[in-house]
Amino acid sequence: MGLKTDKVESLVLGKTMNLSVYCPDGYEKNALPVLYFLHGRTGDEQLLKQLEMNTAAEKLIKSGKIKPMIIVCPNLDNSRGINSSEIYQEINGKYGVVYKGRYEDYIVDEMITYVDQTFYTIKDRSARYIGGISSGGYTALSIGLRHPELFSKIGGHMPAVDLSYEEEDECYFADEAMWLKYDPISVATKSTFENMQVFLDDGKDDEGRFYRACEELFGILQRSGADVQYHLLEGHHNLEYVLSNLEMYLRFYNG
Repeated sequence: MGLKTDKVESLVLGKTMNLSVYCPDGYEKNALPVLYFLHGRTGDEQLLKQLEMNTAAEKLIKSGKIKPMIIVCPNLDNSRGINSSEIYQEINGKYGVVYKGRYEDYIVDEMITYVDQTFYTIKDRSARYIGGISSGGYTALSIGLRHPELFSKIGGHMPAVDLSYEEEDECYFADEAMWLKYDPISVATKSTFENMQVFLDDGKDDEGRFYRACEELFGILQRSGADVQYHLLEGHHNLEYVLSNLEMYLRFYNG
């Protein structure tokens, strides 16, 4: 089938949400694992097309470096994938328009259900993975670590994780206590993670606050029992960095 755009009618958000889906050739014959790959704050579901992820996946499948899998990139606006408001809102503030609503509920309760009902998937955490870039990396870590019953592998690629509550967080979170509820580092300190694989990476030229937070999270996850790896790689916080490491990411998820 290749790469296509699909739509989910979200009841919790009250609007139509786009998602981009890659299915390998012959996917209808066998149930496949699913990777949910999340875009950054300024991105959308077109991330798979921008990365030519379908082409990269097909090449790796044909060479035997990864097994066939379905890859889904949902549009999450710039929401961070959290339940920031009981009702959907578009707030115009200091940092531009911010989209608020029950985005976590959309991901966990609606989108995954839609994908499992629409495509021939393996409906089990052992074959369900979540990862993302930048803000999407934050979302993948936050949701994945708080929902280990849903995912067996989590990837935070140059994830926008911070060591402290910052001014720019105030447009999403009511207060610091709410920020801590979703913060991957805070979540990791309160849990143990058996049968969970986590991949973390940052660019050496990235903002120091991000890779320092990533290093902190790496250490906590090690102590919490997760099978975790951390890579500090060449490059900066941009799409070129993701492209240069895309094969490594795909091999982690289903190699």
